[in-house]
Amino acid sequence: MRLTLKRVRQGKKSTLSELYRDGIFQCYVLEDSLRDTKVKGQTCIPIGVFKLGLNYWGGMNTAYKKRFPDMHQGMIEIKDIPNFSNVYMHIGNTHEDTSGCLLVGTYFHKSSDADDFEVYQSAQAYQELYKAIIEKVKRGEVTLHIEHAFINKPLA
Repeated sequence: MRLTLKRVRQGKKSTLSELYRDGIFQCYVLEDSLRDTKVKGQTCIPIGVFKLGLNYWGGMNTAYKKRFPDMHQGMIEIKDIPNFSNVYMHIGNTHEDTSGCLLVGTYFHKSSDADDFEVYQSAQAYQELYKAIIEKVKRGEVTLHIEHAFINKPLA
């Protein structure tokens, strides 16, 4: 299965993307700022192709297991990001919630005061995505392709 993350808009401290599953729109994604070099907790994942896997340990895994006991089988982790680990797809609304991870939502909003993007209905988007890909993630059959398709010019 191929997930394609298309970065489409840049805010002051946020990056908004569209996520496609085998070419069909799945949800919106929010990340931190775009930079040439990834800085832990502060920037987007670099452009490239990454395998998805499961992470079974840590506080976030424990929290999601409690929150989604009938669904959760481990955190979806984006593997092999140069010099980084424990980068997940998870629930959140603003760039302050990301810590360098991908936040999913069913719709987005641009705040007028901060000139940044936010995603909403994140828990719903997360559950829909998780259920759609978990079996293939468990078998190591999912890749995440990250590309730029900006509608507005990325900020430096």
